[in-house]
Formats: sequence, structure tokens, C-alpha cells
Amino acid sequence: MSDTASASLALTSLAAPDRATHPIAYEQPPVTAAMNNTESFSVGMQSFEQLKSLVDAGGPIVLVLLLLSTVALAIVLLKWWQFSRLRVESLSAVNEALSHWLQHRPNAAIDRLQGQCQPTARLVHLALINLRRPDINQADLREELTRVAGAYLASLRSHLRTLEVIATLSPLLGLLGTVLGMIEAFRQLEISGNQIDPGILSGGIWQALLTTALGLGVAIPVVLAHSWLERKVDRCRHNMEDAVTRVFTRDLQWDQAAESTEQRTAAKVEHAT
Repeated sequence: MSDTASASLALTSLAAPDRATHPIAYEQPPVTAAMNNTESFSVGMQSFEQLKSLVDAGGPIVLVLLLLSTVALAIVLLKWWQFSRLRVESLSAVNEALSHWLQHRPNAAIDRLQGQCQPTARLVHLALINLRRPDINQADLREELTRVAGAYLASLRSHLRTLEVIATLSPLLGLLGTVLGMIEAFRQLEISGNQIDPGILSGGIWQALLTTALGLGVAIPVVLAHSWLERKVDRCRHNMEDAVTRVFTRDLQWDQAAESTEQRTAAKVEHAT
């Protein structure tokens, strides 16, 4: 075999195999992105059609309830972000600072709370800074701390009143939609005259009860979210009152701790003898 024939044979062996014999290696993958976009669009259109049919069945009351549920969801997410950022129930820095304060180390206590965004920590930090001033009036300082604490709590309670209104108003709107739907159903029966169709009454009742169910479906989670947020604000208020009281009663707490230590020491000596 000549050199030219050998080279041709080598090139032939290195050439791409036939696509018919190797379909997996040479078939193009399906265009999945376009299919996913089409499926997402179809799902979105189905959801829109269901929402439109729901609004058509329940009337404007359903539209108002859907709007209230959107507002409530936005408020809950906003308050959750605010409480998470401020860590309203975290007391690790406050407890460490109060421990330094009880041991008569005010500088360490102030440095521990420096730059904290937690409301209780900021309130205690304000109290510690002003108590170092020799000319400070403790009564005036207490008044100022009460004012600042009220401002912090008002910020935490912002928009909670709106949640309470939505939780109260949603079932009433649902009941209103039910009454209006029943009125419409009986009006259709009156128009039909002697040719009474039970389907007209059953369809009207179904549409009327839809608004009640939707109103309760909006109100129940809003009530739960409102109670959860209110509990966090109440815990923060209690923590503020407790921490500030411990700041102003440092000598009393120190005397009680020293007295309890002496009592334990005396009890050990008596037990040993």
C-alpha cells in the first residue's frame, strides 16, 4: 500500500462517524428555554383566567378583598424585615453591658453597646452615657428615656393598626358580598316568574358564599400575623423597662448580690464546723 493510500485511510478513520449510527452524539438538544417560557406563560394565563372568573363570580367585593390581602402581605413582609434587621428580642449585648455596669465598669458597658441598632440596647446606651455626667438630674433623665422608648415603640407599631383594620373589615366585606349575592339571586327568581329554575338560586348562593369564604380567608392569617407582631413589640417594651430599671438600681442589685454571697459563705463555714 502506498503512502498516499495509508494517509487516506488514516484520515478516514479519524473522520466523524455517521450521524445515523451515532444519533446521541450528534443530535441537537431540544430548545428547553422556549418550552419553559411557553409553559410559564400558559400557567400565568390560567392563573389570570381563574382570578378573572373569581372576580366575575364575586363582583367588586372580591376585588376589594384581593386588594386588602395584597396590602396585608406587603405590611407583614415589611415588619418582618424591620424586626429582623433590628433584632428586637435579642438581649445578648444588653446583658453583657449590664454585667459590666453592675461591676462598676461603665466604660466597658458603654463600649459594648456602641453602634448597636437594637432598641433596648440604644436606650440603655443613652442611659449609661448620661448617668456619667455629674450634673444630670435622674428624674429628667427618666422622662427623656420614657420619651425615647415611646418613639422606638411607635416605630415598631407602625402599620400594625392597618393590619388590625384589615382583619376586622375583611369578614364584614365578605358578609356584605353574601347579602348582595342573595339579593341578586332572589331578584333573578322574581324575574323568572313561574318558570323557576333551581339552578338560578343555587348558583346565586354559591356566588354569595364565595365572598364570605374569601373574607375569612383574608382575615384569619392577618389576625395571626398581627398577634405575632404585637407580641414582639410587647416583649421589646418589657425588655426596655427591665433593662432601664436595672441601670438605675445598680447599687441595690450590687448590695443584694454581695449579701447573697456573704450568706452562702457563712452557710458553708457553718456547715464545715
